[in-house]
Amino acid sequence: MLLKDYKFGIIGLGIMGGSIARAIRGNIFSEPNSHGRIYALDVKKDSLSQALNQGVIDRGFLPEQTKSMLCECDFVFICLYPHATVEFLENYHSDFKKDAIVTDISGVKNLLEEKLPEIVPENTDFILGHPMAGGEKEGFSHSDGNYFKNHNYILLPKPYNKPENLELMRQLVIAMGFSRITETDSETHDYKIAFTSQLCHVIASAMVESADDPSITQFAGGSFDDFTRIAMINAPLWTELFLANKEKLLLHINNFQKTLSEFEECIRNDDKEKLQGLLEDVRIKRMLMK
Repeated sequence: MLLKDYKFGIIGLGIMGGSIARAIRGNIFSEPNSHGRIYALDVKKDSLSQALNQGVIDRGFLPEQTKSMLCECDFVFICLYPHATVEFLENYHSDFKKDAIVTDISGVKNLLEEKLPEIVPENTDFILGHPMAGGEKEGFSHSDGNYFKNHNYILLPKPYNKPENLELMRQLVIAMGFSRITETDSETHDYKIAFTSQLCHVIASAMVESADDPSITQFAGGSFDDFTRIAMINAPLWTELFLANKEKLLLHINNFQKTLSEFEECIRNDDKEKLQGLLEDVRIKRMLMK
């Protein structure tokens, strides 16, 4: 079966679930002779109605209809917070359609990794994944299928994953607009995400919190806007992500504090030579990062 003929299920129609639905609708179901369908489950009737009215989904389901939706879907995205993802799989792992492909978008994987033997949906292929894209606001109304263009998608293949399903997942990710796929394990994922994502949110949040004058933005330029955009944060989600990955995140926070202290010492002591050396090293490192 071709991707354009699949029945996709979206569990959680927030900004990420909505964006995934939009990307599938716009990039895959736009093909000629497409017979695919998009179903979505959410607690918010307004989000489901909005998605239906805009033609993003074909049918909306409320939580009490979960089982009736799952048994119809060939491909399911679970777009919930990490603990809610685990809870959903614990409650419904036996209710998915036989041979369905199931994936998650959780920003930390250790919680799922610890529970995998108990929560892998029965008679399905569960592929761990993490789209490295999205917006800083919340809810379906802020979803956008274009968020994914030219961004990175992380896949975490397991020995039980069927090669043909992994390949189909790769095809889907590229079709949605992602330009690069990184494949790794859960331990590596959580360590590196703690640096490239979670530490960035901590630093941006700390910078905004340290401001003693809200009107300081009258003097802001592009660097401030770019750097602090992610500080418009979904507090419940990021609290959960920080704490779920706290050991790895704290390692990076400690390393950052040491480096920040090194810059502080150079500035305090008017150590021009050392400061310039640090900045030159930073420039070289950043240019090597791809």
